[in-house]
Amino acid sequence: MDAETLAFTPAVTAAEMIRTKQLSPVEYLQTLLHRIEAFEPRVNAFVHLDAGPAMAAAKQAEAALMRGDRIGRLHGVPVTIKDLAFTSSMPTQHGTKIFAGHRPTEDAPFVPRLLAEGAILLGKTTTSEFGWTGVSRSPLTGITHNPWKRGFNAGASSAGAGAGAAAGFGPLHQGSDGAGSIRMPAHFCGVFGLKPSFGRVPYYPVSVGDLTSHNGPLTRTVADAALMMEVMSGPDVLDHTSLEAWPAHYLQRLHEGIKGKRIAFSANLDHARVDPEVAALVQAAVRRFTEQGADVESVATPWAAPGPELIRFFWAAHLTRLKPHLAKWEAHMDPGLVACIKAGEDYKVSEYQLMRERKMAYVADIHRWFQDWDFLLTPSVSVAAFPAEHLMPSHWPHHDWDWVSWAEFSYPFNMSWNPAASVPCGFTAAGLPVGLQIAGRRFDDLGVLQAAAAFEQAQPWADKRPNIG
Repeated sequence: MDAETLAFTPAVTAAEMIRTKQLSPVEYLQTLLHRIEAFEPRVNAFVHLDAGPAMAAAKQAEAALMRGDRIGRLHGVPVTIKDLAFTSSMPTQHGTKIFAGHRPTEDAPFVPRLLAEGAILLGKTTTSEFGWTGVSRSPLTGITHNPWKRGFNAGASSAGAGAGAAAGFGPLHQGSDGAGSIRMPAHFCGVFGLKPSFGRVPYYPVSVGDLTSHNGPLTRTVADAALMMEVMSGPDVLDHTSLEAWPAHYLQRLHEGIKGKRIAFSANLDHARVDPEVAALVQAAVRRFTEQGADVESVATPWAAPGPELIRFFWAAHLTRLKPHLAKWEAHMDPGLVACIKAGEDYKVSEYQLMRERKMAYVADIHRWFQDWDFLLTPSVSVAAFPAEHLMPSHWPHHDWDWVSWAEFSYPFNMSWNPAASVPCGFTAAGLPVGLQIAGRRFDDLGVLQAAAAFEQAQPWADKRPNIG
């Protein structure tokens, strides 16, 4: 197997090859490190590459294999962790100069779960400052480049994870999603991303953003995401919001398909602006679900109307927690983040409580609507990738901080806690990826994965690779 093919080999395949001694964990990691060395300067997906400890872990994995020790589901398979997630063995800097060099004393709960199954921690991937924006740049690391076009947005706060997946920097990448930050990098970078049901993968420290941030996988295949979900999911005492149930057998049941499922399609949630090329690719992709035996209808989404006002209020309100940093650090922070913090600093507690009442009604309407539908299909994002030095595409209305205007499809399901995934569904004339979002009923992570797998079977994408060189 040549080096590029190995770099793009799915985790499910690599793990089986390692288990059956067809692939050396050391040679596998060496291949990835050589690729990262060659292309990382053009991508900038890592804020911290832990090459030395990763190689030591690969050698230990190989020795364990030779000894006949117990072999975990991810034995010898590299994985990256987003810079917002706590890691005791590597810095966690939140994409900001404020926490440059900071090293936590504990891990996020899913980290030891990955390690227990034999995964090798490859490094920490880049994020926007405190994960605040859908654009792939931060004061700490600069621009993370879309592997499909240098200088262009790789998408949201899990940008390094999405770019790393697309670039062949390993098969498994952890992301987090507070308003689309798993699904947007998946859309912009042409990979698969799943935001699971809230609480499915434990989150610690527990998010203070009104419980809207979710942990999940960014991978090149649905099967790899299913495997990673099986390992990361399950209750944890440090996250009082984590679900009691342990994960279903996602990987074993991907093949069950979507025949007879009732699927709704909305091109714009009855309010969102969508670029024509994106809309056309998504519309064409929807036909694949009918071909797979599902009943698909174009529908209205009357619950969606309050969404834009709600997200703009809460996005600014929750970021006011960073206001104490402004006195010392404002000149070194992302100007858009500073503008967003200041936009919410005059909100009153009474206003916040009244808006939460409206939000809860909005969430109830979403769940009520889903009683009639198994899944909802929408665009993942309204636009394809654009230059990452800008907060908005050039043809989009300018705003000091409101990037959410081109990302109206993702945040509803952060508020409602429904699972939602982005699957690659084609390329624009300029060769930029576009994603289709599949949202499901709360707790039906398996169903969303099965729907994504059915689409993947009908319209495969994992063989598409960017020309980074």
